[in-house]
Amino acid sequence: MPQVTFLPHAEHCPEGMVVEAETGKSLLDVAHDNHIEIESACGGVNACTTCHCIIRKGFDSLNEADDLEEDYLDRAWGLEPTSRLSCQAKVGTEDLTVEIPKYSLNHAAEAPH
Repeated sequence: MPQVTFLPHAEHCPEGMVVEAETGKSLLDVAHDNHIEIESACGGVNACTTCHCIIRKGFDSLNEADDLEEDYLDRAWGLEPTSRLSCQAKVGTEDLTVEIPKYSLNHAAEAPH
C-alpha cells in the first residue's frame, strides 16, 4: 500500500503524519479516516475549494483532475501547479506527500468527522 505523508499543519495535523492508504481512495477520505480534519464544506462532492491541498511528492501518480475540479481550483487560496481538491484526488500506486494550505475560503467550517 502507498504511504501518504501529511506535512505538519498547525490546526489539522500539528505533528504531521504518515499513513498507509488504499489505492483508489480519495485523499480527503484518507485524511478523515486518520483523524486529520481537512475541511470539506460541500461534503466532498467537488462543489467548493475548502479541501484544497498541495501535492509535494507523487503528483503524477494521482488520477487526472477533470474540468470541474480545475474550475474550482482556480478559486482556491494559495493555488500551485500541483494543487488538487483532496475529495477528487485518488491515491495511485506511489507514495505521496501532501501539504494542507494554511488558509481556505471556507465561511462555515464543518464539525469534525
